[in-house]
Amino acid sequence: MVAHDRQHHGSRPCLGSGRKRGTYKEAFGRSRGGFTCKVHARCDNQGRPLGFILTGGEASDYAAVDDLMALPVAKPKALLADKGYDGDTVRANLLMRGILPIIPPKANRRDPIACDFKRYRDRNRIERMLGHLKHQRRIATRYDKTALSFESFLNLAAIRRWLPYFVNRT
Repeated sequence: MVAHDRQHHGSRPCLGSGRKRGTYKEAFGRSRGGFTCKVHARCDNQGRPLGFILTGGEASDYAAVDDLMALPVAKPKALLADKGYDGDTVRANLLMRGILPIIPPKANRRDPIACDFKRYRDRNRIERMLGHLKHQRRIATRYDKTALSFESFLNLAAIRRWLPYFVNRT
C-alpha cells in the first residue's frame, strides 16, 4: 500500500465548509474615504426617522430604494431623494406605486428630467435628521463590527429623536 503525501485533494485547507465570508454581510465596503458603510434612511415629513437600510460604501444608492419602500409604514405621496437615487427604473417603480419622485437629475443624464425644486428644498429636514443622529459619536464613526449592532444603535438614536413628540403631551 502506498501512502499519498497529499491526504486532501484541495489546494488549500478547508475554511468553514466552503461558505462565503467577508464584510459584505456586515454592510462594509470600499469607497474613496476607506472602509465605510452607507445609511439609507426613510423619514416622515417632519424629519423623524422611520427606518434604516445599511449598504456597503461602494454600493449605489438606488439599490436600496426597494428595501426602503418595503418598510411597514404608510405609503408616502412623494419621495424626496438626492441625485444618487436618480435612475429610470427607480422613477418607474415609484410612479407605478403611486409615489411622486422628487429627485434632481444627475449631471451625466442625456435627457434631463424636470424636478420640482420648490418641493425639493424640504429635503433639508432629512439632512438635519441625519445630522441629529450623528450627534451620537458611535453612529458618526461606526465603531460596531456587525451590521446588527450598528443598526440597533441607529434605532436607539431614532428613539431619542422621537421622544420629544411623546413626552409631556396632553
